[in-house]
Amino acid sequence: MWLLSVLLLPVVQGSPALMAVSDAVSGPVRGSLTVQCRYEPGWETYNKWWCQGAEWKSCHILVQTDGSEREAKGDRVSIKDNQELRVFTVTMEELRWNSADTYWCGIERSGTDLGVEVKVTIDPVIVQCHYGPGWETFVKSWCPDADLNSCAILVQTTGSQLKKNQLSIDQKKQTFSMAIWGD
Repeated sequence: MWLLSVLLLPVVQGSPALMAVSDAVSGPVRGSLTVQCRYEPGWETYNKWWCQGAEWKSCHILVQTDGSEREAKGDRVSIKDNQELRVFTVTMEELRWNSADTYWCGIERSGTDLGVEVKVTIDPVIVQCHYGPGWETFVKSWCPDADLNSCAILVQTTGSQLKKNQLSIDQKKQTFSMAIWGD
């Protein structure tokens, strides 16, 4: 009985039969990223999928192949299988802050599907502002709204900063920069 359990281990999630080229990828807001997942011989004509969610059993499939090499498209995501190279490629486009999550490359099969975890993060946005001579001692702030009268200041050189965001000032170059991360 113990030997049987050991022999079944290689076909559960994260097995060597399926592996992500990278287990963590990132991309910029409004940009794109690509994930490649490799698989062993014998899985070429099986459906491949990409799903979102930290829990393997309840992740939401975003896009899936039909067992062929035809590209399949979902909402801002596509998947294409290259059966000769035994690799399928997932492309996520128009990334948003909430695109950061745990995803899974998977192969559909009877019983439990094969799956491997991939962490997706979103790169910070760097904003740099220039100011003229004489403004070095004034408070610098960041407000993402075009209407200054109704704008909510996100961060400024005095007072508290938003969690995860960073502000730096270079008075010699007369610039201030802010790195913005989504929550």
